[in-house]
Amino acid sequence: MTTRPRDTPRALIRYALAAAAFTVALAWTLYVVRSTLLLIYVAALIAVGLSPLVNAIERPRRIRPPRWAAILTVYLVFLTIVITIGILIVPPVVSQASDLWTAAPDLLHRAQQWLIQRGLLSREITMLEAVQRAPVGGSDAVGTVLAAVSGFVGGLFGLLTILIVAFYLLVDSAGIVRTMVRLFPRADRARVDHAFHRAAEKVSAWLAGQLLLAAIIGTTSAIALGLMGVPYFYVLAIISGVGEMIPVVGPVLAAIPAIAVAFSVSPATALGVTVFFVVQQQLENHVLVPKVMSRQVGVSPVVVIIALLIGGSLLGIVGAILAVPTAAILQVLLQELFAEASAD
Repeated sequence: MTTRPRDTPRALIRYALAAAAFTVALAWTLYVVRSTLLLIYVAALIAVGLSPLVNAIERPRRIRPPRWAAILTVYLVFLTIVITIGILIVPPVVSQASDLWTAAPDLLHRAQQWLIQRGLLSREITMLEAVQRAPVGGSDAVGTVLAAVSGFVGGLFGLLTILIVAFYLLVDSAGIVRTMVRLFPRADRARVDHAFHRAAEKVSAWLAGQLLLAAIIGTTSAIALGLMGVPYFYVLAIISGVGEMIPVVGPVLAAIPAIAVAFSVSPATALGVTVFFVVQQQLENHVLVPKVMSRQVGVSPVVVIIALLIGGSLLGIVGAILAVPTAAILQVLLQELFAEASAD
């Protein structure tokens, strides 16, 4: 039997080395562009989540709008909702935020006096010293401001980029899905297409669930803080609602301003606010998030908790945010794989 040149040990070694070099180069390239890939993944999740709404608007009727118009309609609806909420909330928020900023030195003074009386602080510091000692990247006030402005502008640019990428993914979603489906054998294409649609429904439900959780936390915070007589409760409740969108650390960070402001009323009020946020966070972690996500997305509470832990460990806050929709997509894929194995 004649050995072909490409089957010789030397040729196989060359092929193995070439494959290893290609794998290393590909892995390094993916590592370098990991931020861009993460941005694209977030845009894809938004596109998948909004696709059922776009499809509902685009359903055949007497006058069927083009797909780009249906997508713009969804964008405009969300923008209108945000603007409407802003019109209702921004004036009192600005007023309370201005009062809070004016009262900040006095609040800091009273909090420090309370700490000094209990031997927890040696001397009182000024507002300027508190800002200078804050753990930020800049070494002075100018550096702090520049870092904050840079981060804000970068965040807006990233959000705009995600929305634009999501728009184009939605415009060509049918073609993208068809291309992905054609990568599979003809006999499996119908099942793969069905899996894509199921995943889209789950991600869309996740987006709705996130908004529902933020509304619940923000509303309950406003009611509780208002009943306890905490000033600026409007601003603090919005901070709580926004913090709910950031898993794990968001609710904790959102509770700090409320507890600090509560000290301006009395230590007993601060203690009551602390107890409220501890109870709220426990309910949020062990009841609200698992139950709402289980009902909305169809992922079991145990899977939700495990996904949050793994996502937070891998990518921090961003990983925790993306954990539930990623788990929902993986659940659909595993169900299809097990269904295929059972059929075989």
